Amino acid sequence: MHPVNHLKHLTLALALGIAAANAATVAMAADSIYFGRWVVSDDKPAFSAKGKLYKTIDIAPCGADFCGVSVGDKGECGATLFRFLTIHANTELLTGHGLWGDAKMKLEINARPADSPDGAGFYLGLGDKDMDLTGREGSLPKFEANYKGAGDAKCVAGGHTS
Repeated sequence: MHPVNHLKHLTLALALGIAAANAATVAMAADSIYFGRWVVSDDKPAFSAKGKLYKTIDIAPCGADFCGVSVGDKGECGATLFRFLTIHANTELLTGHGLWGDAKMKLEINARPADSPDGAGFYLGLGDKDMDLTGREGSLPKFEANYKGAGDAKCVAGGHTS
């Protein structure tokens, strides 16, 4: 085989492999436990100016990742609050960084299974880098809330899904 043709075949095979891997990643994330619209389910939630961004969150795919986007009181799409790799779309405990005003803070999300007494949902906490929701060490969250499902996500990072 001529070297130029070999290079073309190799390039084509590589491109097809990348496309297949991306399709598998998107397919894997299509049934994430996190995707949808989520609202705070606490009895008497109180929100600071920064905490209001977390009152309602849409979680949906964003590129090769999945993102949490703030939803305003009238359904308007707001800031992207957090982003996780798609490989973690069904991980029970997510740890990363979330938007808090102009800064980023440590963010932890702990999923609640559908068969729990309160149904599917999750707990979200934002705090300093030493915050630890799994143990008794570290600092307490600056913001924390429980969430319940409220339908399909309508917002994605950068705009609307529909």
